[in-house]
Amino acid sequence: MARRWAVACLSFGLLGSGVARAAEPEPRPQPDYDGRGGPRQTPAQKVLWVPRILLSPFYFVSEFLLRRPLGATITAAERAKVPKALYDFFAFGPDHKAGIVPIAFLDFGFEPSVGLYGFWDDAGFKGHDLRLHGSTWGANWLSGTATERFTFSERFTFTLTGTATRRPDYAFYGIGPDTRNKDLMRYASDSVDAHAATSLSFPGSSLLETAVGYRGAAFGHSDFNRGHSVDEALRGREPPGFLDGYRAPFARARLVLDSRSQTGSETGVRLETSAEQGVDLKNAPSSGWLRYGGTLGGFVDLLSSGRVVSLSVSAFLADPLGQRPVPFTELVTLGGPTFMPGFRPGRLYDRSGAVATLRYSWPIWVWLDGSLQVATGNVFGARFDGFRVERNRLSSAIGIESRGSRDSVFQALVGFGSETFESGAKLDSLRIVVGARSGF
Repeated sequence: MARRWAVACLSFGLLGSGVARAAEPEPRPQPDYDGRGGPRQTPAQKVLWVPRILLSPFYFVSEFLLRRPLGATITAAERAKVPKALYDFFAFGPDHKAGIVPIAFLDFGFEPSVGLYGFWDDAGFKGHDLRLHGSTWGANWLSGTATERFTFSERFTFTLTGTATRRPDYAFYGIGPDTRNKDLMRYASDSVDAHAATSLSFPGSSLLETAVGYRGAAFGHSDFNRGHSVDEALRGREPPGFLDGYRAPFARARLVLDSRSQTGSETGVRLETSAEQGVDLKNAPSSGWLRYGGTLGGFVDLLSSGRVVSLSVSAFLADPLGQRPVPFTELVTLGGPTFMPGFRPGRLYDRSGAVATLRYSWPIWVWLDGSLQVATGNVFGARFDGFRVERNRLSSAIGIESRGSRDSVFQALVGFGSETFESGAKLDSLRIVVGARSGF
């Protein structure tokens, strides 16, 4: 019941002030003595019609195809006590601190996957949490992640994570800002990642994360969807690291300075910087890389209602340490769940990249947000070599995503990506995603 009241307050919060004003006596309208109509619109009011018209299709989709149907479905499910019944079925123990949940994920253009997500809070003692995430789609598609987290205080956690993945369907379009969607190639890969990480939070939403670990990958032939395999299409011209793979210990750090508090208004400024150094032991002594970059964003919480408009600018670089080039999967990449999601994962690779993103998000349910975003950017050569505004691309996406869990995230998204502006900015990429993905 409390959750339904919370959703109702979010949905109708703006109407309360209107009702209060309606009770006040309205001023008597002034006669139009000279026949000139009402007051003239200001230039700013006239300009507002442009974004209203341009965004009207997105508003229709978000309002009538997402928010209202989902709101009606969720309300009916809560009245029938469906969420509680599912929670009681999949969670164990008197306090529901452990459970196993079936999951599925579909990113059109790739193999789907099904699996299980398991959790156990306070396993053995308070502050000790376990997470297991396994997915598969046959013998050639296997992925598993195990996470053990120790919470020492509200501000400090220590985490051990291991991931192993085998997939036959990775996408590669080439390296550089001018690659085309028609150049799609496939490759198979076996990869492992094991690391220990710390997280120290500061007042508000700021934090410092560090990690040390090992990451390795091997690449090979793919028969997925009868497409072109990298080893056949680029024989003798394979991307860096494809033939030999790599085995690399690494260290990374991420610093987030965020003026917003964890409760209350989401208006504020966020600065995030990160750096990672890897050393390829398999191709030593002259092989390794340094990746670094950051994001600066501003957020405005409209009427403190959870409806947030944000504008962010991001830049990333990857430099070789030694004479060997950076393995292609360790280059700057755009596309996928984080930056420019209108493109598929692996769509854009190069030594540097820059993105500007305008995003609007709004609450749909207690644990569910809607989002609409438009981004422009691209990858470029070493330290932004070849950067020109007209070489940027456009990415747009609309969808919903769960919030409140950092271990497993539900997402439903439709996105579009374009060619570069100097090539006409024609939409040539469609991405549809539905399901639960790992958030470890």
